[in-house]
Amino acid sequence: MAKMRIDKLLSNIGIGTRKEVKKFIKEGLVLVNGNTVKDAGLIVDTESDEILFDGEKINYKEFIYIIINKPKGVISATYDEVEKTVIDLLPQELKARNPFPVGRLDKDTEGLLLITNDGDLAHQLLSPKKNVIKKYYAEILGFVNESDIKAFNEGIILEDGYKTLPANLEILFSSSDVSKVYVYIREGKYHQIKRMFESVGKKVIYLKRLAMGSLTLDENLKPGEWRELSEEELSFLKKSI
Repeated sequence: MAKMRIDKLLSNIGIGTRKEVKKFIKEGLVLVNGNTVKDAGLIVDTESDEILFDGEKINYKEFIYIIINKPKGVISATYDEVEKTVIDLLPQELKARNPFPVGRLDKDTEGLLLITNDGDLAHQLLSPKKNVIKKYYAEILGFVNESDIKAFNEGIILEDGYKTLPANLEILFSSSDVSKVYVYIREGKYHQIKRMFESVGKKVIYLKRLAMGSLTLDENLKPGEWRELSEEELSFLKKSI
C-alpha cells in the first residue's frame, strides 16, 4: 500500500483524528517533499515521498510488529472494560494502528507475545497446519517423570475429551516438591498446558512462554516492556511459516 491520502496516513499513525489532522494541515504543520500541504486529500507515496509533521520526519509502515514480555495480571485482548490488556501497555501512536495479540496467554502466564496488525501473518502463525512450535518454561507441583514425557508425546486427552496433538516435554529438574520443565506445543487451546498437566495428575504453578517459531523472548525486556521486531527477526519469522 504505497499510495495513500495524507490525512489518512497521519491519522493512522496516531497524529490525531481525521478532523484534527485537517486542522494541522490548515495550520501548515505538514510538508511533503519540502512543500506545505494545503489539501488534506493529497495522495502521497509512503515509500518515496518525504513527509514532515511539525518538523519531524514521518516513516510510515503499513504493518507493525511488536514483541512484548507479557506480565502477570494482564489479559491478551484488544479491549476490556475491567481488566488491563496488553494493548494498554503500548503508546497511543501504536494503539492507533489497531494492533492485536497473536494468540493469547492466560492472565497469570508471562512471556513472549507478538502484537501486530498483520492479519495474514497472525493467521499463519496460529494455524495448526503450519506446525509453529511454542516453547514454554513451566514449574510443576509434584514429580514429573518419563511416563509424563511418553503421555505428552502421544497426545493428552483433556477433561472434555479432546486429544491434543503430540507435544514434547523436557525435564530440567524433578522432585516431589517442584519440577521444572520445558514444554513444546503446536496448538493454543484454552489453558492447554495447565489442562495437559491436570490430566496426568499434576498442577502448573508457574508458566512462561519463551518462543514462538523462530521468535524468542528478548531477555532484555522486563515484564510489561516491548519493542518492535528487527527486520532480521521478521524475516526469519516469515520464513519459519
